[in-house]
Amino acid sequence: MKKFALILLTVALSSVPTLTSVADIQAPPGARYNSVRKLSRAVANIVYGISEVPATWMKTNEEEGPSVSASYGVIEGSKKSLVRLGFGAYEFVTFPFKTYKGSYRPPYRKNIWFDTMHGYSEMPPELGFESRFDYVRSQNY
Repeated sequence: MKKFALILLTVALSSVPTLTSVADIQAPPGARYNSVRKLSRAVANIVYGISEVPATWMKTNEEEGPSVSASYGVIEGSKKSLVRLGFGAYEFVTFPFKTYKGSYRPPYRKNIWFDTMHGYSEMPPELGFESRFDYVRSQNY
């Protein structure tokens, strides 16, 4: 009986820390950005950065009209495309290192939610015929 009571007491005392401990299983805010994401962002900026030209052209055409989009839209899109190419080359060379504020986050300004003509999203824009959301596609006959 003493042996059973001793085993029961040992099991009870060893399970107390596991019952009372609370662990944070959430990932920290910067866990989304790692060296692989930085490398993929660099490759996407190098390869698909040219899509800034038609994307900026279309945005300018919708907001300001065709004459402005033929001049300003193309020039601004070309500038954004070159900036993406530069950031892509920079991030491609430095992808193993934490360069921006001690993290792998993108170093460029991301205010596209407020001002769609200025600032850069993390990845290059998708053109009109591409979408990551299947339910928004429409067909015109």
